[in-house]
Amino acid sequence: MATGKKLILNAFVEMCSGHQSPGLWRHPDDHSHEFNRVEHWIELAKLLEEAKFHGIFIADVLGGYDVYNGDLNAAIRSGAQWPVNEPLAVISAMAAATKSIGFGVTCSTTYEQPYHLARRLSTVDHLTNGRLGWNIVTSYLDSAARNMGFKEQLEHDERYAQAEEYVKVMYKLFESSWRDDAVIFDREKGVYTDPDRVRKISHKGKYFTVPGPHICQPSPQRTPLILQAGTSRAGKKFAAQNAEAIFVSAHAPAVCAKNISEIRDAAEAQFGRDRNNIKVLALVTPILGRTEEEAQSKLAEYRKYASLEGALALFCGWTGIDLGKYGDEEELRHVESNAVRSTVEGYARFSPGTSKWTKHTVAEHVSIGGNGPVLVGTPSQVADGLQIWVDEAGVDGFNIAYALFPQSFKDVIELLLPELRLRGVFWDDYAVLGGTYRENFYRKEGQSGPLDEHVASTYRWKAGFEAKDHIIPE
Repeated sequence: MATGKKLILNAFVEMCSGHQSPGLWRHPDDHSHEFNRVEHWIELAKLLEEAKFHGIFIADVLGGYDVYNGDLNAAIRSGAQWPVNEPLAVISAMAAATKSIGFGVTCSTTYEQPYHLARRLSTVDHLTNGRLGWNIVTSYLDSAARNMGFKEQLEHDERYAQAEEYVKVMYKLFESSWRDDAVIFDREKGVYTDPDRVRKISHKGKYFTVPGPHICQPSPQRTPLILQAGTSRAGKKFAAQNAEAIFVSAHAPAVCAKNISEIRDAAEAQFGRDRNNIKVLALVTPILGRTEEEAQSKLAEYRKYASLEGALALFCGWTGIDLGKYGDEEELRHVESNAVRSTVEGYARFSPGTSKWTKHTVAEHVSIGGNGPVLVGTPSQVADGLQIWVDEAGVDGFNIAYALFPQSFKDVIELLLPELRLRGVFWDDYAVLGGTYRENFYRKEGQSGPLDEHVASTYRWKAGFEAKDHIIPE
């Protein structure tokens, strides 16, 4: 590849069957339906660590996809991210079987108190030896809101305003509540922790009141690696200040190139960050063969098992648009709804060979790989496709989704990774064996905590400083 940029590769999964390719659980070689077994996840972690993947990113939702036809039936019947388990629970088991691979876990700022989540994240950062990443989301399904006791979600920008206060509370708990050397473990004096090195954070804000102190001692990273997805106006501002990695999903690099550039511009201009330290990972589903014909044959086979009903459930949940209101043969680019027309036009622009866009056309488009590109071909062809994303969108790596679990990952390991290594764009081993997620993410030994330029570092209560000499930032 022309850039020589070393790619960051994560496996993209969810604690459900199919994930981005609903219905593929029906394929005889797919094992995604075994997600309830802890061995399922341990085996995945061992497989990916041996291949030197940077991390396993576990997506999550707190509700079902009930926008299509106004109910959950399509999602329930097709198994479209339903049922889905809580992801943080399995991280420790995967970590116990591995040494260096990282784990990104999705946790929402909308439906859980920060004090409680900070405890859960710190605990898992301890148990993984600092290999935890937190994917910050504000949630997007009304079904989640209703099950959490609300009539509907907070408005989009208010969810982000709440998230901004939420992460400040988290930084205070993670970084400011305990001094680096608070735990002294002095057996002779009988002092486990020096009380003068632990303090309340005394946070009082619009959304949260958290006196503190944090109930956990500082974990290896203190603040887990901060991951985020969101390209709305509010989402981009939030990412520019907080995100260390940004996940994007679009069918073509041109769709997200502008957003990526704007986030990096804002990070530099408004928050004094090095734009190159914000890493961007794009969703991609590779379907590989030793020949192009073999790869295309795999895709054709996969399409036989894909659930269009499940794809519609996911698409309607992602967009908030109920395509069930439209007829089977209705051209969606001609309907009255501006939201429907603009959304479908976006898909059509990058698939000019499709003459008519009905709800079933949309379903076919997202039934394998979701809202990301499906790269089909030989290792060289797929690597060329990844290069286009690097060149045109400025991404630093990829969240690799599967069609078949775990066979799609095995194909990547056996076929694609040797090609990437041959081109000099994927590492041979972890930069820091047994290191934290952040150390390997930035390839910098000793960088367990956030970079000095990151807002979280301003909260750090370092060893040697008295409480009066380190004021907790607001």
